[in-house]
Amino acid sequence: MESMIIGAVVRILQGAMQAAPTVIIGLLVAAIFQRMGRDVTNKIFGANSWRSLPQAWGLGMLLPVCSLGAIPIMSEMRRAGVAGGVILAFGLTAPLFNPVSVLYGLTLSDPRAIIVFTLCSLVIVTVMGTAWDWIFRKSEQAIEPIGPMPYGWRRLVAVLVTMARMSVGRDMLFVVAGLVGVGLLSLCLPAGSLQSAAEEKDAFAPIRMAAIAIPAYATPMVAMVQLASMFQHGNSIAAAFTLLVLGTGLNVGMLWWTAQHYGLKKMLSWVGMLVAFVLVLAYTVGKPLYPEGVEPAGHTHAFDNYCAPFGEGVENVPAAALKMLNDSLLPHELVSLVGLGILILMGGILRIADGRGGFELFLASAKNEDLKNDIVLPGYVIGGVTICGLVVASIAACYMYYPSREEIFAEMKIVNTELVSSATSGDFDTGLYWIPIHEDWMRKLQVSAYLRRQSISRYQQMKIKVVEEGIELLEHALEDKDKAKSDLLGKKLGVSYFRMRMSFVSAQ
Repeated sequence: MESMIIGAVVRILQGAMQAAPTVIIGLLVAAIFQRMGRDVTNKIFGANSWRSLPQAWGLGMLLPVCSLGAIPIMSEMRRAGVAGGVILAFGLTAPLFNPVSVLYGLTLSDPRAIIVFTLCSLVIVTVMGTAWDWIFRKSEQAIEPIGPMPYGWRRLVAVLVTMARMSVGRDMLFVVAGLVGVGLLSLCLPAGSLQSAAEEKDAFAPIRMAAIAIPAYATPMVAMVQLASMFQHGNSIAAAFTLLVLGTGLNVGMLWWTAQHYGLKKMLSWVGMLVAFVLVLAYTVGKPLYPEGVEPAGHTHAFDNYCAPFGEGVENVPAAALKMLNDSLLPHELVSLVGLGILILMGGILRIADGRGGFELFLASAKNEDLKNDIVLPGYVIGGVTICGLVVASIAACYMYYPSREEIFAEMKIVNTELVSSATSGDFDTGLYWIPIHEDWMRKLQVSAYLRRQSISRYQQMKIKVVEEGIELLEHALEDKDKAKSDLLGKKLGVSYFRMRMSFVSAQ
C-alpha cells in the first residue's frame, strides 16, 4: 500500500514538472487575451464565423501548450464570448501538436503517419466543433464586461498581475484535477501492466487505449516519444492514434472544466461522440499506416509512465521515489517550476492584500489619449506580428531543440560511454536512467538532419537501426538484472555506436 500511494504521488509530481512550462505559457496567453479585450480575442478566433474552427486549429498547432496549459486560455475565450465548439476545438488541438513535436514525429518509421494524424486532427476538430455548436447552440453564456487595458507599460504590468491572479484562481483547480487523475490512474494499473496492451493483432487495443487515455496526461513531446516507441515495436497504429488524441488532448481537469461551464450532460454527450469518432478514424487509418518490415516485439514500454512506478521487490520506496523525481527533472522544468511558484506567491499576496482588484483599477485609470509617448498600433498589426512571432519562435525552438550533428555526437558520446560503463559494471539502475536519454539523442540525430536538409544514406540508416535495437535489447537485460547479458550487450552497443559514428565521419 505504501508503494502504491508514494507511486501515485510520484506520477502527480512528474506530471506537474512536465506541465509547468506549458502552464506558464497558457497563463501568459490567457492574460494577454484578457488585457487586450474581448473584441481582439474574438477576431483572433474568427469572430464566430466560418473561419473560427480552422483558425482555432491553426493557432492550436502553433501554441506550445499542453491540455493543462490550454485550460486558462479556454476560460478567457469563453469570457470573450467565443462559441463553445471553437473553444473545445482549440482545447483539443492545442495539446496535440506543435512544430517541435511534429518534426520529432516525422522521424517515425513512416512519416506519412504523422501527416495523416495531423490531418485527422483537423477533421476531428471541424466535425466535433460543428456538432457542438449545432446540437448545443443555446449554451453560450452572457459576455462579461471586461474591457481592454490602456496602452503602454500599464498593460504589460497588468498582464503580469493577471497571470499571478490566475495562478491562484479557479482554473488552477482544474489543472490540479488533471494531475490527480494521473495519480489515480497509476493506482489502478500495476507496474508494467500495459506492456502488452497495444498489440497489432488485438482488435480491442484502441478501445483499451481510449479507456486509459482519458484520465492520463501527456505533453506533445511525450506523446511523440510514445508514438515512436509504438512504431518501433510494431504496436497497433489504431491504438497509437487513439492514445495521441485522447491522452494528449484531454485530461480529467479539462472534462471537469467543460462540465462546470456547460453542464455534465453536455460534457458526457460530447465526450461520448468524440471517443466514438476517434475510434472510427483509428480503425480506418490503422491498417494502411502500419509500417512495413517491422516485426511486433510483443510488448512495449511506451505506457509505463501511466502505470505504478514501483513493482514488487523495491526495498526503499521513498529513496527510490526521490531518485526517480530527481532523474526526471529537466533544467527548463526546474526554471518553470520556480517561475510558477513566484506567480503563485504573487497571486496569494494580491488576493490577501488587494482582493477587490484595486491595483488593476489604478492601472486602468489612465486614458489612452494621455499616453503621449506611446505609439498606438492597430489591432491587425499586433495580431500579425504575434502570429509571425509564433512562427519564428517555433522555427528557432526547433533548431535549439535539435542542434547540429556535431553537437549531437558530442553529447551522445558521453551518454553512450555512461550507458556502456553502467551495463558492463552491473549498475542496472544507472543504466536504465541513460537508456531513454540515449534513445532521445538518436531521434534528435535524425530530426536534425531533416531540418538541415542533410541526407542520411541507406547504410547510415541501417547503422542507426542496429544501435536502436542494441539499446532495446540492453534495456531488457538491465530490467532483468542479468549481469552477464548486460555486460555482453553493453560491449556490443559500444561497438555498434562507434561504427554508426564512423559511417557519418566517412561520409563528410
